[in-house]
Amino acid sequence: MESLKRFLCSIALLLISLLLPSSLAQQQQHESIRTMEDFSGYPIHEPGQFGSINLASSLSVDAPGLQNQIDELSSFSDAPSPSVTRVLYTDKDVSARRYVKNLMALAGLTVREDAVGNIFGKWDGLEPNLPAVATGSHIDAIPYSGKYDGVVGVLGAIEAINVLKRSGFKPKRSLEIILFTSEEPTRFGISCLGSRLLAGSKELAEALKTTVVDGQNVSFIEAARSAGYAEDKDDDLSSVFLKKGSYFAFLELHIEQGPILEDEGLDIGVVTAIAAPASLKVEFEGNGGHAGAVLMPYRNDAGLAAAELALAVEKHVLESESIDTVGTVGILELHPGAINSIPSKSHLEIDTRDIDEARRNTVIKKIQESANTIAKKRKVKLSEFKIVNQDPPALSDKLVIKKMAEAATELNLSHKMMISRAYHDSLFMARISPMGMIFIPCYKGYSHKPEEYSSPEDMANGVKVLSLTLAKLSLD
Repeated sequence: MESLKRFLCSIALLLISLLLPSSLAQQQQHESIRTMEDFSGYPIHEPGQFGSINLASSLSVDAPGLQNQIDELSSFSDAPSPSVTRVLYTDKDVSARRYVKNLMALAGLTVREDAVGNIFGKWDGLEPNLPAVATGSHIDAIPYSGKYDGVVGVLGAIEAINVLKRSGFKPKRSLEIILFTSEEPTRFGISCLGSRLLAGSKELAEALKTTVVDGQNVSFIEAARSAGYAEDKDDDLSSVFLKKGSYFAFLELHIEQGPILEDEGLDIGVVTAIAAPASLKVEFEGNGGHAGAVLMPYRNDAGLAAAELALAVEKHVLESESIDTVGTVGILELHPGAINSIPSKSHLEIDTRDIDEARRNTVIKKIQESANTIAKKRKVKLSEFKIVNQDPPALSDKLVIKKMAEAATELNLSHKMMISRAYHDSLFMARISPMGMIFIPCYKGYSHKPEEYSSPEDMANGVKVLSLTLAKLSLD
């Protein structure tokens, strides 16, 4: 009975609002319509009838449900909890993909996959012929990492669609979620594999078909087929390529993977640029021998050459005198790997990044010069110095930045403009469409380790900003 009274009162208020000044009338009208929606259990407004500020007030995130999904997805892992290891095309990866596809279907999305396993979930808009607005990230995880990197941008995107549906919003442009294949380089040494192909890398497509193998000498094609992909033996993977302009815009929600937002007590980071990454493979060959029998003056130790180059990487990065220049020797392997044997071979994999492409390239040049100098000094052979990738930086689109910032403001969330020093699938999606990224805080900036964590509240804030930004872009 009380609900019926509120419903009748809301109708009366709606009629009275016609006699009030316009601004007050609009406020009364919105309150009355919300009361009627609460009573009926169904939205009664059409998209675009209210401004985005009104839409912002109607967004409701199921934060506990999202956290439960993240916890469930983390169970598809080859490492014990709280660590997560989920490597491309393994059984755990396939199971995790199936889990996400089920969530997409439950959200009412049309699900499809391409030849390498990029997964797409689409919500058709009122004008489906217009280029869609896309969002997404990845779910693969490096060995013994955490459960939020990438995952927030996939499961959070599905929740963002659910949020908009619960609000009664209907997009003009279709909205599409992308789960990217192999953002991490764990298995085949190629980061952002799926998004690189979507961006049309012919060189990568050819290499994947003919030469790329993992550490167990399993070819990419063989691994893909074991997971149910790349089934056409004559497929050159060009079917994965997307044309420039395929999407009106692309957004990626992600944990910051750094401490800035948490340290400054801010809710949202609006990413304006993604740093330029490069990765190198270096190998030295020397003479092995017995650790006791070969005297120090007569050694050609490939292990010491690798150690010296690792220190040179740090030296050259610091010489740039920029906080934005970073370098890491993430892999250092010695052969034969016995405590009483002098290393005859060494293998390094080096990651270096900067928001300034020229400055990063200068560091790479200095690393190569040092590798040659060290080889001569230690009388070992520099058998390989390979630049695996040397990507340019990507700038976020001005319109997308504007819409993200507007969304944060309308949601009363604090935000700042910032760059991403880590790189993401967004770097390559920027080659296809206007791009933007939304950062949320993570505990102490931790990432790629089990302690990685983002609170349900922070994730809910990110999902709200993503939802509202998608809505704004879909109506453009």
